[in-house]
Amino acid sequence: MLLIIGAVVVVASVLGGYTLHGGNLMVLWQPTEVLIIFGAAIGSFVIANPLHTVKEVFRGALRQLTGSPFNKSFYVDLLSLLYEIFDKSRKQGVMAIEEDIDNPESSQIFSRYPAIMKSKELLAFITDYLRIISSGNMATHELEGMMENEIDSREHELAEPSHAVHKIADALPGLGIVAAVLGIVITMNFLSDGPERIGISVAAALVGTFLGIFMGYGFVGPLSAAMEHTAKYELKAYECTKSAIVATVSGQAPQMAIEFGRKALPTDKRPGFQELNDHVRSK
Repeated sequence: MLLIIGAVVVVASVLGGYTLHGGNLMVLWQPTEVLIIFGAAIGSFVIANPLHTVKEVFRGALRQLTGSPFNKSFYVDLLSLLYEIFDKSRKQGVMAIEEDIDNPESSQIFSRYPAIMKSKELLAFITDYLRIISSGNMATHELEGMMENEIDSREHELAEPSHAVHKIADALPGLGIVAAVLGIVITMNFLSDGPERIGISVAAALVGTFLGIFMGYGFVGPLSAAMEHTAKYELKAYECTKSAIVATVSGQAPQMAIEFGRKALPTDKRPGFQELNDHVRSK
């Protein structure tokens, strides 16, 4: 929703101001300039990035329209899931959760949290470290170090799409200049046709510069920043999980372990203590 509102404000402000100043909107319709700028941008994007990054960029851009799943509700479910696993392990022994973590799809605990099940990477992160806990006697600091290394690696992976989009945003003004220069080259052919024909051709060339700067700073750059924020919220789910698991391995009770996880969440999406407690009890 915010993406749509922001886009409408950008377009209305720029084009509205242009029109009020006496500009003709039809002059801005230059399909060949659009072809040059965005064709070159897409081509350079494909050249610069591996296939999985290209796929993640389109997936991330679509997520901006549909909304990020990593919201307050998601975090509440994550903490509730961890509580149930910790509670079962504490009451029935660590071996009791082996079936749950080996087959989360058929687990009564995991199946109650479909949002977590859809996040395959986070689900694998949770089950992997619960499996390590149930199968070994790793020291707390060793486990924490291993988790931090994986989170660092995941942070790099999550940052790749936004960085790729940011590079395209930086390139768009330059590609706009390329389109403008080509337009000026074409204009040279019309020097004998009179000022009116030359003026139309120069205006079309300058539209290329406008489109490159407008799209780069008005849309693609902000899209990159929005994707970066989404990636940070996803990363917080990993940090929350790490804090809770390390706390339970250190001997903390399930309720206190998820409190460690809750404190790792961003304040704007962090559930309150009583809110989380009520949700856990309802489950």
